[in-house]
Amino acid sequence: MLRGIPTVLGVFTSFDVCLKGLLGFPQMAIARNLAQASTFGLLWLDPKGKIVIKFDGTTLEGVSETALFTLWCRASEAARPDSIIDDAQAVRILERIDYPYPERFGEANQIYAIRALTFDSVVRSFLREHPDGTVVALAEGLQTSYWRLGRPPCSWISVDLPPVMALREKLLPKEDHVTAAGVSALEPDWMDLIEPSSPVLITAEGLLYYFDQPLALGLIKDCSARFPNGRFVFDSVPRWWAGRKHKAFNVRSALSRAPTGSAGYVIPPMPFGISPTEIYGFPKQFPGVESARKITPPPGRGLQGRIVQAGYSSPVVPNSWRFAITELRFGAGGNAEDAKC
Repeated sequence: MLRGIPTVLGVFTSFDVCLKGLLGFPQMAIARNLAQASTFGLLWLDPKGKIVIKFDGTTLEGVSETALFTLWCRASEAARPDSIIDDAQAVRILERIDYPYPERFGEANQIYAIRALTFDSVVRSFLREHPDGTVVALAEGLQTSYWRLGRPPCSWISVDLPPVMALREKLLPKEDHVTAAGVSALEPDWMDLIEPSSPVLITAEGLLYYFDQPLALGLIKDCSARFPNGRFVFDSVPRWWAGRKHKAFNVRSALSRAPTGSAGYVIPPMPFGISPTEIYGFPKQFPGVESARKITPPPGRGLQGRIVQAGYSSPVVPNSWRFAITELRFGAGGNAEDAKC
């Protein structure tokens, strides 16, 4: 991250306003350099004197704002000398968004880097089996999985609400294999972009618990019916966590039950909590779900990293208290042989 405070040069709403004579550069030369950026943004000087454009992060609200929270945590982790994740794109786009991250969110944590690495491992495994398969990232937010995975030559469909997709398109490189779908994960439009019989992996990272249970389970049912050769990987939270107003990410905040950041940021309500045991019953409950497989996160760094892993997989933690990351495989049958607590 850039540690210096950049100098605001101005706000522009079109390339023929505020550019003429700026810093002595010809108007058209600046316009050419900025032509692919945006028609609205903030012009800044970084500590090296380079003109950069920052985009307003306050346009994201509600659940969409969590994309900024997870970006803050992941990019802060990637910038550490002892980082557990290599995520140069996250570090880059964090700097491109004008937003008071520490004041709003408080201290960053490694939890979301651990989660991202876990989902990456599932996608990587799927692409080893199906190099020409399709990956659908539901509610992708400001995730940078495609670049962490080395820009694989598969079909990658990025799905999120229009305000999030608009920000993604300004910040991230355009890729031939990536298709943007600015719709809700609950709308069927994104499904029309996929050949139903082709191998497809659908990721729902940080998504389902923001839905009511009927909507969350309905999405799984719809995907299993539409994509019989598909897979669906998602993370879930236990009911005790879903019911907390203030989500704690370290011992101090857990004891004080304080909001996440100094400005009182509260993570949006999570109506849908579920235990791993209930998830492992999906193959018997839903005809289109063939199996449910537990995905164990990597340990992370230090004590906090071990605690995070234990929260997902330690036999010492009661099942009803555990978090889970699960891969569902769709098919005509249904069995729970792979579903283990």
